[in-house]
Amino acid sequence: MDQIRIGSFLKELRKEQNLTQEDLAQKLGVSNRTISRWETGNNMPDIGMLVEIAELYDVSIPEIIDGERKSESMNQETKETAVKLAEYSRNEAKTSRQKVIGTMLTVFGLFIIMSALAIFPNDSSWGCNYSLLGSIFVLTGIWLLSKQWFVRKLPRILTAAGCALLLFGTFAVTDYLTVTKFHQVPRFTYLKGGTDPDEIIYKTLFFTVVQKYPGTDREEVYILK
Repeated sequence: MDQIRIGSFLKELRKEQNLTQEDLAQKLGVSNRTISRWETGNNMPDIGMLVEIAELYDVSIPEIIDGERKSESMNQETKETAVKLAEYSRNEAKTSRQKVIGTMLTVFGLFIIMSALAIFPNDSSWGCNYSLLGSIFVLTGIWLLSKQWFVRKLPRILTAAGCALLLFGTFAVTDYLTVTKFHQVPRFTYLKGGTDPDEIIYKTLFFTVVQKYPGTDREEVYILK
């Protein structure tokens, strides 16, 4: 850092503003001797004073430290770089927020699904409803997270679709095991009814379940073939 050059540049800037050393000293709240020592290169303004001087002369701090004005093209490049950095910083912040929100939604959705399966009995529609609600949270979270993994939209759509198939496939397998292994009615049904008072029909996406003599010792639950 060339203090003599910096001092000469400061002197040049002062003269461009038609200011005497006394005028400048009054504006900055320092002594005439301080201004003189800056301009001769015997001393340097502190960082706080550099900011004030840069604002007063409408120059950048790097220009003061280099002891010369930058060309207009260089100033334009600096501005463009600053704009790009600011945009990059905003994108980074947005990406970080999406990652946090996506993770929270996914975890919250899974919590709702597991809670619904654990708390509500199979014949209650609340278990199905809350599980589907949890699935919406999970898929929304996966969609937000997929933006961090893939640039193109198609892989994000395929990822969300794959997760949806996995979720509903899990629900279907769970219902199948519930009926065949534990002889209980399925949870995820879209239609429940029947004309026989001793028989209830449950329709799922993949199979139909019959519950014979519900609530009695003779109760049977099986998949209709």
